[in-house]
Amino acid sequence: MTSVAVLVELLRTDMAGGHVKCWERFAESAARLPEAVHGGATGPDGPRLDLTVYFLGERERVENLSPNVRFVMLRPVLSTGAALRSADGAEDVCDLAPHHPRLAALLPRHDVWHLTHSFAYAATAVRLARRAARKGARTPLLVGSVHTDVPLLASVYTRYLAERWLPGTHPAVDDVLADRAETWLRRRRDRMLDSCARVLVPTPAGHAELAPALGPHRVSLLRRGIDHERFWPDDTARARLAAEYGVPTDRPLVLFAGRLDATKGVPLLAESVRRVRQRGRAVHLVMAGSGAEAGEIRRLLGPDVTLLGPLPQDRLARVYAGCDIFAFPSRTETCGNVVAEAMASGLAVVLPENARTTQWLAAPGQDGIVVRRDDPRDWSDALCTLVDRPWLLATVRRRATTTAGQTHPSWDRVLREDLLPVWLPRVASGRRKVARVA
Repeated sequence: MTSVAVLVELLRTDMAGGHVKCWERFAESAARLPEAVHGGATGPDGPRLDLTVYFLGERERVENLSPNVRFVMLRPVLSTGAALRSADGAEDVCDLAPHHPRLAALLPRHDVWHLTHSFAYAATAVRLARRAARKGARTPLLVGSVHTDVPLLASVYTRYLAERWLPGTHPAVDDVLADRAETWLRRRRDRMLDSCARVLVPTPAGHAELAPALGPHRVSLLRRGIDHERFWPDDTARARLAAEYGVPTDRPLVLFAGRLDATKGVPLLAESVRRVRQRGRAVHLVMAGSGAEAGEIRRLLGPDVTLLGPLPQDRLARVYAGCDIFAFPSRTETCGNVVAEAMASGLAVVLPENARTTQWLAAPGQDGIVVRRDDPRDWSDALCTLVDRPWLLATVRRRATTTAGQTHPSWDRVLREDLLPVWLPRVASGRRKVARVA
């Protein structure tokens, strides 16, 4: 049996973001493998998968999904906590320690070490692998996957932190701090990825970015799946949304889901909706999530916005189904699973042109709208086009649902086609290249 450790150095909670949710879904799929997949690499005649996904937690504990699949939560050594988060504290908690001793004690039992970040868990794994290589011992298979553009996010959050801890500093100082944070984290991420025998990316664009540096043979695709049993059109959801949150039912509802900060394009969306209202269109913005821009959004839109706060997946699914349009101006996503969830729920999605989230569209302009420029005038025009033409809105929604059902893979399929071929081959003995970690 091949034992795989996936290292997700983020706090696991019901309100956690897409990175955590992604590995929860893969683990659920892995727990179904004996029933879902027969023969071949996972059958009785081939190696079987034993999967442990390591998260951060308030206390150490184990949650078993099946005899061969489990979550392990470990306490952080040096948590970002409240001090290193923006005033709203909506960012994921991670561990900045250079070494995690408890993880170091557990890792040697696994054959494959899968890095999904570049902080304490990843640093610990790479250092242990380097030590084994220096001793000439059998080393684990190091695999990396890209889920979030952490360096770019760090640039934005450095500005938020500067406003919080260094009020009154010149904007140029904030820019220097942000640029240095982004540069340092990008170099660190690239060193981590260079330590891996295989690197998995969510999009062909990600492959094109990393293949020249790492070699095409080391980079492959790890798509995201969709759970159609959780996300689906529901005609009753609108009434429940109104009853639970007081959302109006007499006008189109524009939804956003994610962190309410600049990395997601939230200021652009809020200003765009304000302009739509100024043009006399009765629309209402619904926002699921929290973040540093929440107060400014409330000030700008007043009664024309409902801020729901962070929601667990099942409740969020019904919020999707109760709305009409999903507007997502973010350009920082490596994949943007919320777009797939919205399409599966029957919403017309509005996305920035050339953003990586547009990969979910089979026919841009037909099963989703793309906006050419990141300008409130362009975004308000796109929203008005859908609001003013109910027949067009209905057509785009219908085609989005069709695309989701016909082309968006399930989590089971992605696990079987993208992850198992990387994880399950037996790890060869001998030395593997492991780069230095600063």
